[in-house]
Amino acid sequence: MILINLLPHREEKRRRRKQAFFMALGLSAVGGLAVVGAWYLVLQQQIANQQERNAYLSAEIRKLDEEIKDIANLRAEIDLLKARQRAVEDLQTDRNVPVHLFNELVKQTPEGVYLREIRQDAGSVMLVGVAQTNERVSELLRNTAYHSEWLERPELVEIKAANVQTGARETKRLFEFSMRVSVKRPQQEPQAPAGKVREAGAPARQS
Repeated sequence: MILINLLPHREEKRRRRKQAFFMALGLSAVGGLAVVGAWYLVLQQQIANQQERNAYLSAEIRKLDEEIKDIANLRAEIDLLKARQRAVEDLQTDRNVPVHLFNELVKQTPEGVYLREIRQDAGSVMLVGVAQTNERVSELLRNTAYHSEWLERPELVEIKAANVQTGARETKRLFEFSMRVSVKRPQQEPQAPAGKVREAGAPARQS
């Protein structure tokens, strides 16, 4: 006996294939959404971690800025204290400069040189006096240039011959001179020489 299927089998197969296609498409869409969701969660976690690290770094940077500010303030205070210390040391040294200056002039002024006037202006001193010969003036220049701990860089401003009255009716031919010399400050102040210091010429007068 022969059986004949009169049902529309082709349409039924087509319908089944379409259902399978849409089911596969739906599963693919669900899988894609799951992957995208998982990746989004991973990115959000990474962003949160990075923001946490950024917040930590910002807090540390603020701490460092405060420490740098404190260090700058300490350096400013140290510089101020050093400036005050230098000012006090300079005042202490300047207070003793006239004593050392007169002491050096007495030691370095050779015989035959007489100082009439001493004028100090900041770090230089103007000396005005008379000498018996030019060689005496040269010796004074050499002494202040090479043998003095407090005087340096002597400069002869003027020298000229002149008739100077030395007594009631006596005149003598001498050499009037003026020179400029700088005052230096040694690292350690020289100790005052023991004993009596020899006198050089007439006593100097400071104006």
